[in-house]
Amino acid sequence: MDNDIVMEGFRLQAELCKSLGEPKRLMIIRELRKGTRSVNQLAESLNLKQCTASQHLALLRKTGVLAAHREGNTVYYSLITPKIADACDSIRDIIIEKLKRNHLLTSVI
Repeated sequence: MDNDIVMEGFRLQAELCKSLGEPKRLMIIRELRKGTRSVNQLAESLNLKQCTASQHLALLRKTGVLAAHREGNTVYYSLITPKIADACDSIRDIIIEKLKRNHLLTSVI
């Protein structure tokens, strides 16, 4: 029983990580860090087609990254928790460190 719970946790973690594996979705998360935005606002600020933004928002919502609420005909999106943006920052920091190390290694060789 405990193994099933652990495996389900890892499955959900993998699903979340997969949902973050697209640059446009990472841009959406960065933009939503500033606050709640509508599909139109996100599409405009990120230079995306509205249908493209909607598809990415739907996936992020499905995986529990985003919350949505409707006001009239407009749907607004926000991050479920700022921790998701913090996690993205941590991954970005790791990549920057790796690039710096590679640059140092290249300059030494």
